[in-house]
Amino acid sequence: MARYTGPQTKIARKFGEPIFGPDKVLSKKNYPPGFHGLNRKRKKNTEYGIQLNEKQKAKYTYGVLERQFRNLFHKATSSKGVTGIVLLQLLEARLDNVVFRMGIAPTRAAARQLVSHCHIVLNGNICNIPSLTVQPDDIIGVREKSKSLELIADSLSGFNHTKYPWLEWDANSMSGKFMSVPEREDIPETIKEQLIVELYSK
Repeated sequence: MARYTGPQTKIARKFGEPIFGPDKVLSKKNYPPGFHGLNRKRKKNTEYGIQLNEKQKAKYTYGVLERQFRNLFHKATSSKGVTGIVLLQLLEARLDNVVFRMGIAPTRAAARQLVSHCHIVLNGNICNIPSLTVQPDDIIGVREKSKSLELIADSLSGFNHTKYPWLEWDANSMSGKFMSVPEREDIPETIKEQLIVELYSK
């Protein structure tokens, strides 16, 4: 299964944001990694560097590798709508991301693992493909024999299920509905998608 397995805090410090979830180290060292990260003079970044940085940020945030990301971009360019926004919507519609947004898992990495280990059902059927694109009105839930997992119970405990208007949650069945594709203003990520479009358009 292709996924990023390198250091997470180092990457989070590079972008100055907890893109992998809450990070105690980042709160203490909110400056770039490296021996001279705090004091070194920052060189003026080029236009290409800024665009590349934004693409890397999006890839790490959603846990997608280069080939997958490029394929999603090509899919976005051939779809109706603004390419950058469609790209983010495709990333948001990934099954692992939807599991994370529903509060079933504390991080996207944990959500990916739950899906891969067959703990998640899609429309009543076990699905172990984290990258699968969820469609409007699809029902995503926890497999019956997995409802007692401590990871899932802890993640769902106290989670605010009204924070994402495109998702609907039923606590009794431990399942939710993907109501619709989210609008850009409803996606909380601080990614500047237009910079990614400009990078791939070169």
